Amino acid sequence: MPSSKNYLEYILQQLSKLDEITYRAMMNEYILYYQGKIIGGIYDDRLLVKPVPSAIKYMPNARYESPYKGAKKMLLVDEVANKEFLIGLFQVMVDECPMPKKR
Repeated sequence: MPSSKNYLEYILQQLSKLDEITYRAMMNEYILYYQGKIIGGIYDDRLLVKPVPSAIKYMPNARYESPYKGAKKMLLVDEVANKEFLIGLFQVMVDECPMPKKR
C-alpha cells in the first residue's frame, strides 16, 4: 500500500521546528532527509528510521520492520504524535547518518 501525502504532511508538521527537513518521493513512498542526510522514510504510512546506535538507544523497545520486501529492517517509530520525541530522535541520529552517495 503506498503512503499517503496526508501522512507525509503530518510527519513534516511534527518536525516543523527543525531546519533542513526535506523529502524525496520514491515509488509511492517518501525518503526523509535531515541536514542533507537520510534519516529514514515513510513506508505504508509508517515512519521508519535507520537503526543507528543513537536511535536504538533513544528507542530501546522499538520494533524492527522492513520498509518493503527484501529491504534491510529499520526501526518503527510509534510515537509520531509526540513532537518533542520526534525532534529529539532526529537530532540524536543526524551525526551518525552518512551523507547520501553521489550519483
